[in-house]
Amino acid sequence: MDLLDFEAQGLYFEQPDVAGVEQLIAAASENYANGEAELFLLQAYFIAPESLNVLIALNRFYYYQHRLEEALAATAKALVVIRPTIAFPDDWRDLHIGHITEAPANLLTHIRMYLFTLKAIGFLNMRLENLDLSQAIFEKLVELDSKDRIGAQGLLELVIKRKADRVA
Repeated sequence: MDLLDFEAQGLYFEQPDVAGVEQLIAAASENYANGEAELFLLQAYFIAPESLNVLIALNRFYYYQHRLEEALAATAKALVVIRPTIAFPDDWRDLHIGHITEAPANLLTHIRMYLFTLKAIGFLNMRLENLDLSQAIFEKLVELDSKDRIGAQGLLELVIKRKADRVA
């Protein structure tokens, strides 16, 4: 199955959120420069801890603040939220190509979101120097995505090079 050959359905940002969450995310955006954005994002998280809008906003905020462990926590939570919507196994290591090829077409948007979120987890782990875990994630993504639509091949090559440089 080509991960680009689909009609986008059920995009996370089109999903309605609990009342007030959208306003809190907007307030965080407006208050980023003055250092008060995190408070608004955490308030949104306490109201809607399973909102992908909130989790992705938290990920971006923490990533751009170079707080990679917090970004990783938000991203890992997003993966947990997405997984049940597509009936993937609890552990990404147990994924196989059949989970993708046998999935109904209407789930492809969620599957792509899951795979891109897993890629983000691999990237954050690479930045945190958890290179073995990062490599395993990228290898899994390359295995599942033979056309490299998710873009994990280049990251896999990068993490392998970083590991080789460490040894040298």
